[in-house]
Amino acid sequence: MSSSVQRKRVRKDPAARRAEIVAAATAVALAEGLECVTLRRIAEELDVRPGLISHYFPSVEDLVAEAFGSAATAEIDALLPAEGGEGTSAERLARFLARTTGEAYDAISRLWINARHLSRYRDVLRERVARQETVWRARLEKLIQEGVEAGEFRTDDSLVTTLQILVVLDGLGADTNIGEEDLPEAVVRMAFTIAERELGLEAGELSRLLAGTTADGGSG
Repeated sequence: MSSSVQRKRVRKDPAARRAEIVAAATAVALAEGLECVTLRRIAEELDVRPGLISHYFPSVEDLVAEAFGSAATAEIDALLPAEGGEGTSAERLARFLARTTGEAYDAISRLWINARHLSRYRDVLRERVARQETVWRARLEKLIQEGVEAGEFRTDDSLVTTLQILVVLDGLGADTNIGEEDLPEAVVRMAFTIAERELGLEAGELSRLLAGTTADGGSG
């Protein structure tokens, strides 16, 4: 005699369910692009009804913006934690530049390009992109100012220096969409070169600091 057991639906805490939806949307955005984040697609990913997704995100535009914001926040928190980090300001800057120009962050670099393009047509996403850019500027400028106060860096305008570094990083990030051709070493190191020049450091100093912290067992 055959028997069937009805699967009991687990009711999740609203905060946990919302976090689950955002996590699924973020994963799709990073892997396939923000255009693929739809209420139906995320429902399929979580094996739930689309109505459940729309209960938390009545507008797909809100979910798209949240997915981008979640990915971008995780990126900046890993690269430049709000509470600072181990080592001197110069060591932290060296690690930051190494990570942002590494392959591990290619997916988020592509997502930033994707978000900036789509934000031309999507108001909610445009506001979120602007908010995340403000966080990036504030975190990096804070690190530079701390270095100036500690006597490690010299700059007449920390904001201008911050923007110069970020412009170079954006350009290098854009290259991830172009192809697999290796860039010349001088181009790969451009962010280091600009930072060293604008912060009054010797050429190659950040790279030497990076090599030193890695050799000592620090994160590189």
